[in-house]
Amino acid sequence: MTNYNLPKMKCLIIDDEPLARFHLKEMAEQIDFLEVIDTCATALEANSKVQDYQIDLLFLDINMPYLTGLEFLEQLENPPLCILTTAYSEYALEGYRLQVADYLLKPIAFNRFYQAVNKAQQQFIMSEKIKKHTTLDDPFLYVRQSDSFIKVSWVDILYIESMQNYTKLHFKDKSLVIHQTMKAVEESLSAEHFFRIHKSFLINITHIEMISGGRLYINKTELPISRTRKEELLNQVVYKKLISK
Repeated sequence: MTNYNLPKMKCLIIDDEPLARFHLKEMAEQIDFLEVIDTCATALEANSKVQDYQIDLLFLDINMPYLTGLEFLEQLENPPLCILTTAYSEYALEGYRLQVADYLLKPIAFNRFYQAVNKAQQQFIMSEKIKKHTTLDDPFLYVRQSDSFIKVSWVDILYIESMQNYTKLHFKDKSLVIHQTMKAVEESLSAEHFFRIHKSFLINITHIEMISGGRLYINKTELPISRTRKEELLNQVVYKKLISK
């Protein structure tokens, strides 16, 4: 049963064995709160999909050619929730170091799969609740700059740029670099006013000047929009306020 009328968790299955992909997809399709977006045979193939489709949960095989599941997970800037799958039990500790939701040993029985996805859903519910309870009544936030705390208004943030473990907040007359991941910043801001247009850019929709092709303009600055995010931006923001068809 889906809790709190939450959206379904968007899942991506990554495994180099076709039968394993099929088996995981078949089990995931029995769970009403999971939506399988795609399946991939390699971690390389999965990289852009994780960002473009805003994946909530990965089913990730550890032993894959070119890039292992663990190597793939370590290089993701804002990794989604992850359930590791493998035929080798010695990887379990490595998985917990990376804070994965659960670890499934092949062959995977449905009851064990069900237990793992429920655990992942509980974590998903917690993070969604945190997002929903971000207060909009108080427009102020504090950002740390070495030993100082600077008060800023989220209303004045034009857009936010990801710089690996740092993020850069852009205002009309200044920018501030903070030691925080994009995911953490995004979760502390209102989803009603901030929209991720690209893996590297989160924008304040109130400051959009123009959207043209694969580009968006804020304060005369040109920012890229990923193809899948553009469609969502048009549907969620633009079309609702379109006065000329």
